[in-house]
Amino acid sequence: MPGATETPVGLRTIATSDGEVSYVVTGAGPSVLAIQGAGVTGRGWRPQVDGLSAQFRFITFDNRGIGNNRRGDGELTIERMARDALAIVDAEGIDRVHVVGHSMGGLIAQQLALTCRERMKSLALLCTFADGARATRLSGRMLILALQSRIGTRAMKRAGMVRMVMPRAYVRAHDCAALARDLGDLFGRDLADQPPIISEQLRAMSGYTALSRVNELSGIPTLVVSGYHDPIAPPALGKDIASRIRGARYVEFADASHALPIQFAAEVNALLSDHFWAAERSAVALS
Repeated sequence: MPGATETPVGLRTIATSDGEVSYVVTGAGPSVLAIQGAGVTGRGWRPQVDGLSAQFRFITFDNRGIGNNRRGDGELTIERMARDALAIVDAEGIDRVHVVGHSMGGLIAQQLALTCRERMKSLALLCTFADGARATRLSGRMLILALQSRIGTRAMKRAGMVRMVMPRAYVRAHDCAALARDLGDLFGRDLADQPPIISEQLRAMSGYTALSRVNELSGIPTLVVSGYHDPIAPPALGKDIASRIRGARYVEFADASHALPIQFAAEVNALLSDHFWAAERSAVALS
């Protein structure tokens, strides 16, 4: 049932200084840590895991307070969630790792890279931003979409969420109810529900910025991907990140919105595969 919390096959749990964190390892090859955004469990990476786990060892997890991971005590912050991500890498005994983050996961990925640059093989930032306050500031369009996802019948709320993360033309060309079911399965919740943790995650985002430091990530092989129709992470924010990281590659999908890694899974997987392998070759050449 979409939205039900299930125990994934191969779930591993580790103790951290302020609670436990669970994660799943799938596949074989160079390690990739995949970090999800607000309101989405690690299952949101299934299109990437299914498409790339024959080449890479994917590590996915639920952020604090969602899915299989408890919130724990204390304030929820991007820094705290980045410590969770690092704890997973340490528990797996990984010296250097490819890191990919989507939306809020992109902020966590940037904080992780700023904290322990030497552990980064590469960085992939999908539909994200360097300044959480800019992303959480409601535009007129986002206000309308947010209201549509919270007001009305459960079917109306699901449709509102679909419109928030998928382009208008794409939604018109598909069965919206079916899209809501598919997205709910990947998000790990019924799209009609708004768990309280989402509000906390949004507050954590609004209180975090890497804008003044993101240039420090120059030299790390970095891929930045945006969707032209994304109201949550508009392309201008992705371009801003790429312009500040020397050598970063920027790719924009003309027909995509915030759920770009789901809508264009094959294309995103191809980009990620090329990006990871290029970083692998570069690491070998430098060794």
